[in-house]
Amino acid sequence: MIMQRITIDHRKPGSLRHPEKANRPDNPIQRKPDWIRVKAPNSPVYQETRKLMRDNRLVTVCEEAACPNIGECWSQRHATMMIMGEICTRACSFCNVTTGMPKALDADEPQRVAEAVAKLGLRHVVITSVDRDDLADGGALHFAQTIARIRDASPTTTIEILTPDFLRKPGALEVVVKAKPDVFNHNIETVPRLYPSIRPGARYFQSVRLLDDVKALDPSIFTKSGVMLGLGEEKMEVAQVMDDFRIADVDFITMGQYLQPTPKHAGVAKFVTPDEFEEYARVARAKGFLQVSASPLTRSSYHADSDFAALREARQNRLGLDPLQSEKQ
Repeated sequence: MIMQRITIDHRKPGSLRHPEKANRPDNPIQRKPDWIRVKAPNSPVYQETRKLMRDNRLVTVCEEAACPNIGECWSQRHATMMIMGEICTRACSFCNVTTGMPKALDADEPQRVAEAVAKLGLRHVVITSVDRDDLADGGALHFAQTIARIRDASPTTTIEILTPDFLRKPGALEVVVKAKPDVFNHNIETVPRLYPSIRPGARYFQSVRLLDDVKALDPSIFTKSGVMLGLGEEKMEVAQVMDDFRIADVDFITMGQYLQPTPKHAGVAKFVTPDEFEEYARVARAKGFLQVSASPLTRSSYHADSDFAALREARQNRLGLDPLQSEKQ
């Protein structure tokens, strides 16, 4: 298979995508093992999906985060749309999204997203965003408006959101939960010990509390969170994160290999083997998650549509409900 690294930069020539990282020492990018190689995207459907994103002036995390699964997902008309622009107010050392001062929100964006979802005929859509610490509500109302427009344009589509932590944004979470997404995802990303170097603008227990609060506000919403492996975490630390998730009643955990975007980003401490991922998955299933996805190429929205169907079925089986009752839970 042909391996391809996809780098997208929407900023003007000569500008820096990550100005805050420019003076950091380089971390050499290691050669990836065979189990992480992916095919270069080249299918006609991939090109159609790409054109639809351009025609609707939409940003996707698939491109901005240099996701290795873009070829597969776009060839199946799956794309994770990133709202509120492509510039993030945070500077996480693992992330390839541009850092800087974002532009004002585009009031037409929720409608454009909804139109793209309808044109693609999506059964399930994932909507994420950059961090918008510059906004009083962190972008909560924009999320709610996007959910509402998708409901209007495509009533049968199930909606998964992947949100920021809304740190120091009182009332923001309540706005998003009231819009009733089917899945509320917020990624922890790594173990608490690594937060100062990997996710310095965030707070681990704030993120866990956010997921716990979603369930307290609306128990019918599925909750989901993800962890990157290969950053230097220990197995017992990952197990503790799983326990914290279960205390917060998180339904779905994803675990994937961290891949270093550029020499200025955090280096890969280890390439975790497929067998090790399967071991993590066994531990997670034993701890009681409704759904577990753990593999080197697992990402938050990878196979999100089929995973949602499995998640809903798992809840149905656990509660002993028939399918019609399950749809209402």
